[in-house]
Order: sequence, then C-alpha cells, then structure tokens
Amino acid sequence: MATGETSTGNIQRGNTLPNGDIYVGNFAGLVPHGFGKYMWTDGTLYYGKWDTSKMTGRGVIQWPSGASYDGDICGGFIDGTGTFKGVDGSLYKGSWRMNKKHGMGTMVYANSDTYEGFWNEGLPEGFGKYTWANGNTYIGSWKSGKMNGRGVMKWTNGDTLDCNWLNGLAHGKGFCKYASGACYVGTWDRGLKDGHGMFYQPGSKMPCNLEVSECVTDHDVSSASSSGNENANSGLLFLLQKLCNTWRIHSLFHRPRRISNGTAPVFDNSGNHLSEDSSTEPLTTSECLQDSGVDKVLVYEREYVQGVLISEKPKGHDSGMPDCGKTQEHTWQKQAGGPMETIYKGHRSYYLMLNLQLGIRYTVGKITPVPVREVRSNDFGPRARIRMYFPCEGSQYTPPHCSVNFFWKDYCPMVFRNLREMFHIDAADYMMSICGDDSLKELSSPGKSGSIFYLSQDERFVIKTLRKTELKILLKMLPKYYNHVRAYDNTLITKFFGVHRITLKGGRKVRFVVMGNMFCTELRIHRKYDLKGSTQGRSTKKQNINENTTLKDLDLSYVFHVDKPWRDALFRQISLDCMFLESQSIIDYSMLLGIHFRAPYHLKTSSSHQNSLETGISDTDLLQYGEKSSWKGFLLVAHEPGTTVGGSHIRGSMVRASEAGYEEVDLVLPGTGRFRVQLGVNMPARALKVREDMNTELENPDSIEEYDVVLYLGIIDILQEYNVSKRVEHAVKSLKFDPLSISAVDPSSYSKRFVKFLESVFPEQD
Repeated sequence: MATGETSTGNIQRGNTLPNGDIYVGNFAGLVPHGFGKYMWTDGTLYYGKWDTSKMTGRGVIQWPSGASYDGDICGGFIDGTGTFKGVDGSLYKGSWRMNKKHGMGTMVYANSDTYEGFWNEGLPEGFGKYTWANGNTYIGSWKSGKMNGRGVMKWTNGDTLDCNWLNGLAHGKGFCKYASGACYVGTWDRGLKDGHGMFYQPGSKMPCNLEVSECVTDHDVSSASSSGNENANSGLLFLLQKLCNTWRIHSLFHRPRRISNGTAPVFDNSGNHLSEDSSTEPLTTSECLQDSGVDKVLVYEREYVQGVLISEKPKGHDSGMPDCGKTQEHTWQKQAGGPMETIYKGHRSYYLMLNLQLGIRYTVGKITPVPVREVRSNDFGPRARIRMYFPCEGSQYTPPHCSVNFFWKDYCPMVFRNLREMFHIDAADYMMSICGDDSLKELSSPGKSGSIFYLSQDERFVIKTLRKTELKILLKMLPKYYNHVRAYDNTLITKFFGVHRITLKGGRKVRFVVMGNMFCTELRIHRKYDLKGSTQGRSTKKQNINENTTLKDLDLSYVFHVDKPWRDALFRQISLDCMFLESQSIIDYSMLLGIHFRAPYHLKTSSSHQNSLETGISDTDLLQYGEKSSWKGFLLVAHEPGTTVGGSHIRGSMVRASEAGYEEVDLVLPGTGRFRVQLGVNMPARALKVREDMNTELENPDSIEEYDVVLYLGIIDILQEYNVSKRVEHAVKSLKFDPLSISAVDPSSYSKRFVKFLESVFPEQD
C-alpha cells in the first residue's frame, strides 16, 4: 500500500473499506478529499474530485451496464453540465440537477431521434426542437415531455402545422400549410379538426398574418445550439423571444377552448403521416368543381366534427373571390379570436378587473376564518354586507395597489360562503381562479341586456355585470333561492357564488355577480342555443352567425333522444325549477343548451374492440347498445368514484342508465377521457335532424341524419320580474303579434310554454 505527499499536501493512499468498496486517492484526515478513484462492490467506478467524503467537482462515472457520465458532480449528485452515454446508445449532453436532466441540453435517442432544448426534472419542458429520424421536426413549447403550448410541426414533404398543442396533440387555433401551396386555418381538438375553418386553394390570397411558421428555421435552431452549452442557452433564449414576439405580432390565435383525417395530415408519436384528405373524406365541393371543369373556387368555409368534414361551401359567390383579401382576413380574425379577450394593461376593463380581484380576495379572506354555521335571517338582504375603502396607498386594513381608489361592497357574504361550500368550492381555489396571477377574460354579451361578461382563466366561473334592478331582484329572492338550491341537489338553475359592488371616483357604481360556468368542460362545445319557448324574434340572421354565436329557438334543427330515466329526471327537475321561478314572478329565463357532437356513427372507422383498447377498458366492462338503440356510438361503463371528470359546480346523485340495469354510469369518449354522467352535465344523447339547420349548409344533408352528442344544459337569466314594464310590453306586442309567441307573458304562462317547448326538443321515445 503506497503512501506519499500530493502537491496539495494531502496524503494519497489506497484503502479497501470494510464494506468491500475500494478507494485510491487523496485524503483529508480519514475522508476522501481531492482527486481519487472509488469502486463499489457492484462494479460501479468513479474517478474524479472529492470534497470531504463527497463526490464534488469534475469526474467520470462508469456503471457495470456500460452506461457512463463525464461532467460536473456536486454533493454526490450529478449536478452541473456533463455528458451521459446510455447503454442503449443514447447520448445526452447538457445541464443536470440532482441526477436529472435540468436546464438546456441535447439528447440523441437510441432510435436516432434528437431533442435540443430545455429540460425540467428529466423531461423536455419549455422551448425546444425535436427531430425524428425520418426528418420530421417540431419546434415549440413542451411540458412534461410532450408537445404542449405553441409550436410548429414540419414534415419532410413540406407540409407545416402551426398550432397550439396539448399533451402531444394539436389542440386549439392553428393553420396547416401544404407543400402544394394550399392552407387550412381552423381549430383542432385533441388531434382532430373540430369546428369551423377556412380552406385556401393554391393560388388564393391568404391572410397576410399566417407567417408564424416562417419565424423559426432549422438554421436558427442549429446556430443557437452549436457553440457550447452557455451559448446554446443564450441562443435558444433569443430564439424563444423571437418566436414569442412573432406570435404576438401575428396574434391571430388565442388560448384554445382546452390532427385529423381532414385537410391537415395526421401523424403518430414518431411524427409520421397516418392519413391524408383523400383517404378518408368524401369528395369535397372543391374537388367536384375541379373534376367538372368549372372554374376553381379558391376559398372554402369548412366545418368538421371530430375530424369528419360535414360542411363545405365556397366563400363568396364569384370564382375570382374578390373578398378573400382584407375582408376575409378580418372576418377570420373575428371568428378565430372568438368572444374571449384577455384583459391586459391598458384594456378598458383593466382597473375594474384589478378592483374586483382585490375586493374578492379581501372578502373571502375575511369570511373564511369565521366558523361554518347555518345562515340566519339577518344574513340576507341589502344590509347584510361588508364595506371597505381601497385607497391606492393602502390602509390599516387594505394593501397598497396599482389600481384607482374605490369603495367595495360585498352582499350577503355568509350566504354565498355557504353556497360555495355547498358545491365543494374551496376558498383558496376560488380566490386563485378569480384573483390569481392570470388576468380575467372578457366575453361579448350573448344577449340584449348590455351586460359585460368576464371569465376566470381556468374557465370555472363567469362574472356578469348587473343592473341595479337585477341586483334588487337577486337580493329579494336570495332566501328562497338558497332554500331551493339546498333542497334540490340537481337543480339546473344558475349557481350564484358572490354579489359585489364597486364604487369608483365620481360615484359610478358597477355591480357584479359571480356564477358557475356550465360550459367548463374538456369537450368542445360545437353549438350553443338559448331556448325560451317563444318564437317572436327568436332567430339569428345568417350574416351574424359564426362558430361562437349563441343561437335561438327557431335556429334549432334537432331533437334529442335521451335514455328514459334521464329524460324523466330532467323534466322532473325542470318542473321544480320552473315552479320556483314562477313563485318569484320571474320570466324571460331560458335554457342554455351546449352540444358536443361526436363524429357521425356511420362515418366512424374504429371498432368497439379498438375503442376498448384505446380507453384501457375490457370488452366485458363496456355497456354497448344494439343497432336500434339510441346509444349506438357511446361507451358507458359502471361508475368508479375518483376516475371520472365530473361537472363543475355539480353535486348530488348521478342519473342511471336503463340499459345498464339502472346503474350509475360513466361516459367513455376514446381519446378524450372518462366523464361522470350527471343531470345536465356530460349527458349522452342522440341528435336527430328534423329540418335544415339555419346556420349550416351540409355538403350532403341526406347522408348525415343522426349524431351522437354530449349535452350540457342549465336555466339562466333568472333576474327579470314580470313587472309593470313587462305588462305594458306584453300589451303592446299583443296588438301586433300572437300573444303566445312573444317572450313577455305572465309567469304561469311562461313556465308552461317553456316546459312544453323543451318537451318537443326532448321527445319521448316509443
């Protein structure tokens, strides 16, 4: 055993440790310190620097499997920068933290795929570029190892898809450019084209802001990561900033609402094409025109349902398409942006939003520590309130803020606190949803009231401005409303969670009510209807319709067949809710109906066995229905608590399926998820077309008559009393129109007409 002095003065020697490990190198006293080689009994070898018995500094680790690491080590962990060679031939070079890839790095996989970009806890997360062995590339955002956020997919054949992504699938607004020069601008939903879009033939004039995919090139990324890790970090950061700035400048797309066999290519996890348009779609109008020798129309409006093209019509009437320039671009921007607009600094509602968030945070924080108790009579009424002044500089009770001075009033805080708890809404979650770091989103008003609507970033809550008369009605009916909601778990009436008032300088008062968003779902809502049961003025002009329009009674062209127990439970609850509203002399309420369409059954290609493989559920567990059943396209399985996505702000028992032995069931949608079926939420149904839809021209209406749909419904707008003005309106309109066709009728007549109309929309099955 050799002993000697090193240049540092440490003693260098070799030892066989009591546990059988071997260390040869420098010591400081009795512990390794300096440079040395350590071999474990399992054959693992480390040679490099030590710091008081811990591997720290530059070193090399070799495992018996053949894997190796050469780089920085800190405190016994791989930490810093280094290169790891896997036993399968993979190679990672970049940053590490606590034995995991973290920071900027490049990974060459065993199958020759390459990822260069940012990592978090061992998985790609942030901005990066993935190149498949076949040459396909994706440049954009990642999360937990999957494409997530904004990104561009480019295939070797020249096709490019610029879109929002979710869990590795295209999801949200985007556009696909083809090598042929054609382009499709539209919406994707978990990899499937879904909703309205525009298809531009080669040679057409496209919107000038579809240039996002041009802002990132292979040269940019390769130069950003070609000169060492530090330079690569700064290079990719610059590239990310460049990419984000370009997306901001060309802000055609917004946050998705959360690749198909349509015009955009479908690809698998290897980035390969799975299908093209012609392989699965019927012959389109554009193809028919080309085949017949007619002058080619260059731009088409299309509509997809779950990847199936159901509607295509030329944009405009002339083959030259004179409106496909600025006018068309403006029209698409308006539709693509939808009704939602994130409130930013400088927005007209920015300070109002800050005031609202400050007030709610203060009120919820003040009321939450109070012990839970039953509400009392003095908890109701306009005098049951919390009042506070919020000066900019702050006060003894309020923090300083960057908004304007305002007075805050919170009505009936104990009542709404109990309502929130009744629906299992945690106080912290409630504050984070509305008052978190993210801004609210402003929606265009779907009605004539002039109210402004805001949506929380997680889309769980809708905030609506109220008129003074509406506030009075709500406070007046609140005791009976509270008792009704508490008595009927499955009530369809709007869920109220808070009423507030902000008074600004000069005495301007703005009143708000916070409600549950009945369309808070992972599924895309393809159609929305506001149904009152009246006919006068209850249609929408075609020129005012886009994919975000809430349609009316006369626009509805479907009837819906639901399972008998579900229909019985639905109308039992509708009758109870209407009786309550009638007792409060409320009219003008409506049934808000949201419809998620599944692809037409006879156009589906996947078998039940394939569906069961995709969902991970065995065939014996699937409750499938026969050819003549109304549930032909759905998979229903016995309910398993904790495995399903329930409705937001929903409580109470689930509805039961007759064909499942009257058991509680979950709805399984392959490729999407498993959903808890409740009254008015995630309800499967069969939609039958009874007349031509006023806002859609099907390519071949005779071939598509039935759809599998998922329904969401609730009773909204319950703050209009049958008062003197409504009596006068009824009298005046009755002189010109059928008294039964107008909206303003007495509460009893309104209730009966409302139920009767809905019974025609949801007819009984023979």
